[in-house]
Amino acid sequence: MTADTLKIESIRLLALLKIVRREGVLLLKTDTRLFKAELDAAWVERLESDDDLAERLDAFVSRFGRMQDTVGDKLIPALLRSMAETTGSALDDLNRAEKLGLLPSVEDWLSARNLRNKLVHEYMSDPEEFAVALNKAHWTVSLLVTAYNNINRYARSRIPAAEWPELLP
Repeated sequence: MTADTLKIESIRLLALLKIVRREGVLLLKTDTRLFKAELDAAWVERLESDDDLAERLDAFVSRFGRMQDTVGDKLIPALLRSMAETTGSALDDLNRAEKLGLLPSVEDWLSARNLRNKLVHEYMSDPEEFAVALNKAHWTVSLLVTAYNNINRYARSRIPAAEWPELLP
């Protein structure tokens, strides 16, 4: 990989870190507003008559999925390319991220991915099951934040840049 190519990859990485940080800030805000109390089947059933609640839920599901997608499908491969590593399948890239200490475990990440799919595709078909999935997603937000912060710290320590985005709280 040429020096120019590495520079371009580093610029892409920095741009993606900024995007994911914004996604994370919005996700954390929505998470805080939505999960003031644990969600249960009765809460899910109220969604049909409470437009504000339904819109907050839609925002959470969208932001959760978007951040999970951006980190897994774009940010991790961009980090690897910026370090002149060859990227592979999504699973290969996730395994490499785990080995670098950026993800707690590939298994947890894949569970988050499956959860994201469940939230999007099985929306309220079973209120009890959907409530369980929502609560799992709430607890999984910390995995997304940790992955972003780990990637940000790792990139800062290895790639020179004028200005790095802040870590997420």
